[in-house]
Amino acid sequence: MKITLASVFVNDQDKALAFYTDVLGFVKKNDVPIGEHKWLTVVSPQALDGVELVLEPSDHPAVAPFKQALVADGIPFTSFAVEDVAAEYERLSSLGVRFTQPPTDMGPVTTAVFDDTCGNLIQIAAMR
Repeated sequence: MKITLASVFVNDQDKALAFYTDVLGFVKKNDVPIGEHKWLTVVSPQALDGVELVLEPSDHPAVAPFKQALVADGIPFTSFAVEDVAAEYERLSSLGVRFTQPPTDMGPVTTAVFDDTCGNLIQIAAMR
């Protein structure tokens, strides 16, 4: 068994696609219209056949309170691995990304948390 898909709930799929590709550097894998929404996935440019991140519409009534509670408590919805948190923090900050937590030493890992502009906090992390 292996993980092939993971999801992040977004309030605007087109805005999310622009942020996740143009700013974060992911690559669009699938963009299939399905009614008013799309089956929209991105992948890491280092793993084009790897795990796909679904940019999932957040229309379900349970999603908004869930996302709001996570953001209010400062809890990231998901985490992405990076080689160097400080360097990625500088790169993303220069592109206008708003961080809610700067690079922080957490023992064996360094983390930072940013707002994905689509209602989520996302963590970046690097092991030492």
